[in-house]
Amino acid sequence: MKKKIVVLTGAGMSADSGLKTFRDADGLWEGHDVMSVASPEGFANNPDLVLDFYNQRRRQLLKTRPNAGHVALSRLETGYEVSIITQNVDDLHERAGSSTVVHLHGELLKARSTGDPTCVLNWRGDLNLGDTCAQGHQLRPHIVWFGEEVPLLQKAVELTAAADILLIIGTSMQVYPAAGLVHYARGHIPVYFIDPKPAIAAGAYPNLKIIAEKAARGVPPLVENLLAN
Repeated sequence: MKKKIVVLTGAGMSADSGLKTFRDADGLWEGHDVMSVASPEGFANNPDLVLDFYNQRRRQLLKTRPNAGHVALSRLETGYEVSIITQNVDDLHERAGSSTVVHLHGELLKARSTGDPTCVLNWRGDLNLGDTCAQGHQLRPHIVWFGEEVPLLQKAVELTAAADILLIIGTSMQVYPAAGLVHYARGHIPVYFIDPKPAIAAGAYPNLKIIAEKAARGVPPLVENLLAN
């Protein structure tokens, strides 16, 4: 039976592909206050602004490619049972070939009904006012905004609790509830933290190894090492 590797990824995972991160912009995302474009209140106050914001992000994503870190993680599946739990809303893990990806914060290439949250549609073009579900409700980005519940959190907890090895890549470990997942991992398992600015103490976990590199540089050699062992 293959050992289980769980990978927790944040914005730094996709930064090497050219996608910007929240944490490097002083609370701004592409010049916008985060709450104005990533909260139910922001959408209610100015839906045109919010839809245009995500339309721009979607167009950018469709021109972006997985980086070497994404591709390396997909190779792990040749030797391990791999589950990726990501805070990212892009599809770069899937495009790189990873087969099990849990999107805690939603997916940019999907839209959902404002009247029926279970109605989720694949959506690659622009999303505009007047675009509705079959029941006539306005569609919104399929994104978990600030103040909203994280529907897949329990699934992420269960996967993390069953991990034999934990990889944490490109996350500040400051955004909850995602940052709390590490506490569900069994205490004795190896934990690898890959980030150019590690926001974690070297002695935080018994078997912690810190790799102070960007994802595209730090992930491939770790993957090769794990596969060799």
